[in-house]
Amino acid sequence: MYKATYKGRYRVINSSKYKGDINTVMARSSWELRFMKWCDSNSSVLEWGSETMIIPYKSPVDNRIHRYFVDFYIKVKDKNNAVTKYLIEIKPEKFTKPPAVPKRQTKRFIDEVFQYGTNQAKWKAADEFCIDNGMKFLVLTEKDLGI
Repeated sequence: MYKATYKGRYRVINSSKYKGDINTVMARSSWELRFMKWCDSNSSVLEWGSETMIIPYKSPVDNRIHRYFVDFYIKVKDKNNAVTKYLIEIKPEKFTKPPAVPKRQTKRFIDEVFQYGTNQAKWKAADEFCIDNGMKFLVLTEKDLGI
């Protein structure tokens, strides 16, 4: 399973851009920290938040409703002054693809299948939420972040 390489508080620099409590901003990985710094310092980002959006989803594992805390919300102005709102999830690329089937089923493979199914359910719910609310949903990987 994936283990985060960094976890800690992030001190928001441009507090007027941050939507949420600036005293409780947590980076759960070095990739999230990198994205936070980008949001905080980029003049095209009008506002942003970390884990401020909660979307209900139905888990394929236990068939129950759970709450999905999306990694980021951002509001961006492009070159043409068009404003777009995004929900962003940051994940390793290997978690965006179904796990490779091994010669024999191991506990690790079963865990990866459950994790992939859960991620797909979360992302489907987030995508539907964004469509209903005039937003866009993106899953960014290490390649998108230039790592």
